Amino acid sequence: MTDLIALAQHTPWWVYLILVLIVIALLDVLNKKHTIKHNFPIIGHLRYLLEKIGPELRQYIVANNREELPFNRSERSWVYASSKKQNNYQGFGTDQDIHSPGHIFINPNLIPFQVTKDHIHYGNPYFAPSAKLIGEYHQRQKPYRPQSIVNISAMSFGSLSANAIKALNIGAGKANCYHNTGEGGLSPYHQNGADVVFHFGTGYFGVRNPDGGFSMDKLIQLVEKHPQVKAIEVKLSQGAKPGKGGVLPASKITKEIAKIRHIPMGQDVLSPANHSAFSSVKELIEFIEEMAQETGLPVGIKSAVGKLQQWEELAVLMSKTGKGPDFITIDGGEGGTGAAPPSFANHVSLPFDYAFSSIYALFCRYDLCDKITFIASGKLGFPSRAIKAMAMGADLINVAREAMLSIGCIQAQVCHTNTCPAGVATQNKWLQAGLDPKLKADRFGNYVKTLRKEIIEITHACGYEHPCQFTMEDVDLSMGDNNKTLTLKDCFGYEKVPVTFNGLAAFEHVSV
Repeated sequence: MTDLIALAQHTPWWVYLILVLIVIALLDVLNKKHTIKHNFPIIGHLRYLLEKIGPELRQYIVANNREELPFNRSERSWVYASSKKQNNYQGFGTDQDIHSPGHIFINPNLIPFQVTKDHIHYGNPYFAPSAKLIGEYHQRQKPYRPQSIVNISAMSFGSLSANAIKALNIGAGKANCYHNTGEGGLSPYHQNGADVVFHFGTGYFGVRNPDGGFSMDKLIQLVEKHPQVKAIEVKLSQGAKPGKGGVLPASKITKEIAKIRHIPMGQDVLSPANHSAFSSVKELIEFIEEMAQETGLPVGIKSAVGKLQQWEELAVLMSKTGKGPDFITIDGGEGGTGAAPPSFANHVSLPFDYAFSSIYALFCRYDLCDKITFIASGKLGFPSRAIKAMAMGADLINVAREAMLSIGCIQAQVCHTNTCPAGVATQNKWLQAGLDPKLKADRFGNYVKTLRKEIIEITHACGYEHPCQFTMEDVDLSMGDNNKTLTLKDCFGYEKVPVTFNGLAAFEHVSV
């Protein structure tokens, strides 16, 4: 033994390196799973290493500022700087190709809207409540006016970490915007000061019977116990994977998740593609009316858009009966935080512009657009895109991935693997421990306030007091070099229905 130790001490390090390489080479040659490793022992490993770190190399070294998707470096930098109260300006002019098709041009007024000392925006540049009172037309017992035109889209506890949900909720309370729960139920992390929109899908998590069906009694109890719940949203589909169900594996179900979602431990839980509470448009309206009657709250629907026949059926029945959803959330096919097969994420459902314009134009024909609130979702968490959506008829903007970026998301695109390095989209205790809810709450609040402030500043530049006043002729889209630009009205073939607005003074009681 002593001789062996002495031999080891006097053997050069490179001998050990050669031995290790020989072992790796033998294992590579003998392996049957990886052709590259077999055919190119040792150096074949470089291929797999580059494949693994390729996204990071492209994100930080190879791609330019405007090249990446879903969000390019310039967009992420704007969110990061805004959330940290850093300088989010740029110098030396724009670096965008402003002649590229789809580029947004917002038309300023010759003389901007004047903010005087007695105006509500003087010294308070973040004030932008909803111009519409949700549930007013259908005379709900508890109509709701969101205090912010920008709010948090549906992201559930389970898809996001406890610390991420808590940070968003505290931040939403500070910025006076509402927090949509997503379909994972109302968790304790959604109860930190913000208004809440309770959202559920086909799994009815949080308001679920033991057999997986919907429980009206549980919904009533939830609303009575939690007065911060201001509205209810029924998810028909989402932009990431419309018309597809999902499975929550038993291995991912913790005691906490089981309690919040009202699901059993130790077995897979199915979220089917279809709702069991209704099976037709007529039954959907009846379901909405029953929930509104039992809870007193406004009730709306969220959906991606494809075929329009059933949407028209919904509009016809709403027009005839005076019943139906108080708000409609249109989710663009750009996808979102929900993991989905590429075939769905890339090809199923229309992107936001086509989806929203199709539905809004349809509801215009049935004289419904001034009676309900339209909520827009789909990469709209930037001033120009939000204004374009509101000029098209949206009353509110919901943000999801932009909210995640504001609390530290680095667009690693591993949300579906439980390995999110920023602790945002993971249930791994170690990873989410790095996300400080108090710090990140401030950053989300800063982001929302900055977004509202810049929307308001552009609104004033265009001669208006509130972004609800934008028309479809206030925004042009570039058609490329040959066709120059067209207004939204010319692009989409309809006119936005004017929103009743008598000045912000009417909303002075709304806090910010």
